[in-house]
Parts: sequence; C-alpha cells; structure tokens
Amino acid sequence: MPMEPPNDQWHAGTEVIAQYNFQGRSAEDLPFSKGDLLVIRRATSDRMWYRACNTDGREGMIPANYVQPRKVVTLHAMPWFHGKITRPQAEELLKPREDGLFLIRESSNYPGDYTLCVCHGGKVEHYRILYRDNQLTIDEESFFRNLDELVQHYLEDADGLCTRLTRPVTKKGGTFGTVSLQEFKSGGWVINRQDLDIGEAIGKGDFGDVYKGVYKGQPVAIKQLKDKDRGEQSFLQEASVMTSLRHDNLVRLIGVVLGETIYLVTEFMGKGNLVEYLRSRGRSVITKKDQINFATDTCAAMEYLESKSLVHRDLAARNVLVHDDGKAKVSDFGLAKFGDFSQTGMKFPIKWTAPEALRENKFTSKSDMWSFGILLWEIYSFGRVPYPRIPLTDVVMHVERGYRMEAPEGCPPEIYSIMKQAWELKPEERPTFKSVLARLNNQRAVTV
Repeated sequence: MPMEPPNDQWHAGTEVIAQYNFQGRSAEDLPFSKGDLLVIRRATSDRMWYRACNTDGREGMIPANYVQPRKVVTLHAMPWFHGKITRPQAEELLKPREDGLFLIRESSNYPGDYTLCVCHGGKVEHYRILYRDNQLTIDEESFFRNLDELVQHYLEDADGLCTRLTRPVTKKGGTFGTVSLQEFKSGGWVINRQDLDIGEAIGKGDFGDVYKGVYKGQPVAIKQLKDKDRGEQSFLQEASVMTSLRHDNLVRLIGVVLGETIYLVTEFMGKGNLVEYLRSRGRSVITKKDQINFATDTCAAMEYLESKSLVHRDLAARNVLVHDDGKAKVSDFGLAKFGDFSQTGMKFPIKWTAPEALRENKFTSKSDMWSFGILLWEIYSFGRVPYPRIPLTDVVMHVERGYRMEAPEGCPPEIYSIMKQAWELKPEERPTFKSVLARLNNQRAVTV
C-alpha cells in the first residue's frame, strides 16, 4: 500500500529508495522496482510527483508516495563506555562510591561481552552483559539492540539491578559511539540480500573482506563483516558516517544488508586504490594532468569533509580509490569522527599522521591537512613509501627536529609549496582545504 505523500518538498539531489514497484503510466514516467535507488532532480507543481533519475542516468516522473527519502543514521555518544580497562581500574574510577554511579567496560574474562559496574552501599557490583542472538542482556529477560538502549532502560528503572543507574563516570580523552540497527531500517538504508550477487574477493580490511559484486544490475563493492561479536559496532559506525556524506569525490554508500552476516555495499571503483594504481602504471602511463586531477579530486573531497567538521584521520593514497573514468574518490571512513577530538588506545600510521595527533592524540582538519601533504608526495613520487631510508621508529624524531621530505622528481614548485605548508609543525599555520583547493584548481588550469 503506497505511503502518504511527503509533507515537505524534497530538494534536488535528495536520494530516495523505492518502497514499491512502479510500472509507469505514460512515456514521461520513470518505471522502477522495489529497492531501486533514485535521485530527485526537481519538484513539480503537484506535490505527489517529482522528476528523478535512476542509476543508469535515465530521467522521468515518479510518484512521491512510492519512494522514501534516505535519512542520516546518527552515532549516539557513549561517554560511560571505557573500553578495555580492568576490574580494579573500574573500581578506582568509581570513587566516591555514591549509589547509582556507573560505567561500562569490555569484559576481561569473556571476550565479546561487556561488564556494567555500578556503585551501591559503598561497594561496586559487576554485572556481565551477555551478547545473545545479536542482542544484549544482563538477566536474559530484558533484551536490547545496543548498549545505549540498555543504559537508557536502567537509568529509568533498576529492574533487578542493585540500584537504578543515576550518573555515569565519563571517559577522559574521547568517547565511543553506538549505532542503532533500527535507524538503518527506518532511514531507508537496508537492502535485501537476494538482490546482491557476490563475486570475487578484491581486498581485505580490519573488520571485513571486500568483494566485487552486483546490486540490481549495478557493479558494487561489498565489505563483509568478519567477526560479528567483535566488530559489528565499528563496522556500522563507518556506515553511519557514510549516510551523511554526498559528494562526487567520496565513495558512495549504496546500502547495508542486516542479518546473520552484515554487508556494507558501496559503489564499485574499477581501478582500485590510488597507491597501487600509481605504482603499477608509473611515469610511462600517468601524466601530469592525471596527477593534478588526483590531487584536486582528493582535496575537493576533503574540503567537503572540512566544511562538515568531519575528521578523516586515515587519509593516504591507499584509502583513495580510482573510478573507471579516472576520478579519484576518498574512502575508508572507519576512523572518521565529527568535530575536533582526541582518542586514546588507537594505532595510527606514523608516516601519515601529524605530530600533535601522535603525541597528544589530538585530531582535527589540520591533522588531516598534514596527511594530505604526505598524500601529495605519494602522488608525485608515483606511489613511493614516504620517508624513504628513514627507519619508522625515527620518523617522528626527525620531523619534530625540522626534517621535511624533498620534492619528488618532476614535482611542480607550487605543489611542493603546498606540501611544505601542510607540514608546518604548528597546526594553526597549516592552510585550509578550501584555500588549497583554489590553488590546485589554478594549477590544473595551467597543466597540459
């Protein structure tokens, strides 16, 4: 049964997903099937109808009550989650022992489970949070989709605990986040597994292997979650970030498959990652025009992220993918976070990470700019590993003493100037992506 028409008009560029089949009633209509992705081109005088296009680029009229606009999936902060700390560390943090003071940590004895630590009567009670059938529970009577839901429940009612939760001990140095599976469903991001054909493996990641595949006739990349018990939230956090992004130079999220196995489906980038592309083609194939295009495409994506206060944290040529048409797109948002923040307990690639991020765990758009300078060096050295001949353990020391890499052979002076400014030791002295993008566009205009 078709839904009610939208209350507000959708603007051009709004992505919608078909909820029903539509055969079309005239030559002007655009037929589609349930699950098809469409993009609104413009509204019409009739709020029941929009002009839209499909993934093949075909345009036509569509009925508004047959489709659903996609919504951003939000990441809920978990300031009370302290990750891998021990029982004694938790008890030390829970001082003074006021009733209802609490925190959650990863279980020391049961990997994959969590522990709720609560103060009551001057003592700390430790409740094991079990992971059962993709849900969380303490008593196997009340079940929750995520830790956020569990905490909200016990903030309202003790429900069998020694006391109702009242106040969290917040984690210093950055907090974790949780994602609701229901938000992916209500936001229109869930796609059917039967619409997905999975082909050959094309890569491996920390949380999942990547396969080439087809979704409704469209080539896609499919990341399959390896270990659901350990990696589900990190996997879904990456997907949640991608629901908020729409730019020609960012790899686009097609949707997620939920169930026993979770899949993250994105557009397929036929020429693979940029570092391997640079190394395999080399100077005989890649032109100066190609290099400035790669640089400008990447900077355009980062300028967009900068405007949304999103810090990538892992910008490098290996995380930039190349489309069949030669366009470069930034990918891999597994470490991305909104706002300036610090994060402890994480490992970062030393040669690409800004000194203040390594030293103080402080990540901003300015630390992303440092990484962009390294990426530029990769582009103009045709994929060489940065800081050649310097042992990894000595890189930070050399950089903080003032060492900077020389310009790669054939690198234009203006490009090397951008690199050096990106590598200023003081973050505030580095340029913005917006200003660098203007300079790169000027350089592209004179590159033949």
